[in-house]
Amino acid sequence: MTRIPNDIRDMIEQSIYLPMAVSIFNRDLAVIEQSPFKLHRPYLTIVEESLKLAQKDLSEIKRELYKRNIKVHQVERDEAFTLYSFIYNGYEEKHNYFNPRIRNKVSEIMEEYLFKPKK
Repeated sequence: MTRIPNDIRDMIEQSIYLPMAVSIFNRDLAVIEQSPFKLHRPYLTIVEESLKLAQKDLSEIKRELYKRNIKVHQVERDEAFTLYSFIYNGYEEKHNYFNPRIRNKVSEIMEEYLFKPKK
């Protein structure tokens, strides 16, 4: 049984997924710049804006985790699973995540940044 409340666990999971989304957005920017598109600017603008929003959210989550003294570390990774250690209120919990689930969640987050109306 977990001692971490659902809202805190959601924030911790965002701290896992958002850096991956940011990394992918950065890689996509480089690919778009080198691609044979006739007009790069519209694609670059969409990805740049999404990247800025993801970086802003990641910064806020990191600040909140720091304020609450919550630590998240990747412990182990293999082809199928990634093990993370969460330290919350002096307790350490280890959670195993299925890599395809991580990939799908990062994809969902990226779609939200790319296609949802901007605030």
